[in-house]
Amino acid sequence: MSHVFIIDSDDEIRETVAGYLRLWEFEVSEFKDLSGVKDGLKSRKPDLIIIETTFNEGDGFTFIKEIRQKSDIPIIIISKRNTESDRITGFEVGADDYLVKPFSTKELALRVIAILRRMNCFIQAVKEKKWVLGENTLATDENAHKALLNGKPLRLTTAEWKILIYLTSNGGAVVSREQILDRCLEYSFEGYDRTVDTHIKNLRSKLIDPHWIETVRGYGYRFAGTER
Repeated sequence: MSHVFIIDSDDEIRETVAGYLRLWEFEVSEFKDLSGVKDGLKSRKPDLIIIETTFNEGDGFTFIKEIRQKSDIPIIIISKRNTESDRITGFEVGADDYLVKPFSTKELALRVIAILRRMNCFIQAVKEKKWVLGENTLATDENAHKALLNGKPLRLTTAEWKILIYLTSNGGAVVSREQILDRCLEYSFEGYDRTVDTHIKNLRSKLIDPHWIETVRGYGYRFAGTER
């Protein structure tokens, strides 16, 4: 079930849109101001955001720009602001669609579905990735939940798979043991830091060449393969 955030200070519009989307089997979280949605984003990332552009405590365009610096969550603007300049600004700050009030709730729902469908196709397309290190090639397919080393399947535990995907998805950046515990193993850091080392050791042995995963002393690990 896709999760949609809707942010609008107009209670009637917000509740009407939220109710209609729920009929289409969306999970919906409602917010009437920017401070509320900022708190909501700390605990959960939605699949799509619907947002008004005018709030007492700030401008929706500025908020969208802030989101775009951190995330590619699809965003639909719903607004009474109907000038060409407003619409252009909306797209320039990163909105995926712009719907002028008043609008058809069914049309909005269909736009939500269309955007999420396109996003899903894009995600499906990029889930298969390949990396090289020397003469070796590593391929991962997140949809099929499998990894191949030089064309041969790797038998990975769930923890090893999660760690491999997390390392590769960070584009060669160093990640700490604490981050790996939190994102992949769901343990608290205290008392479990060596658990990561054990999983890394086992993963390296299956990758044959230990240089796929580099140790950054005093901090953590980084994936050393080059994406193709």
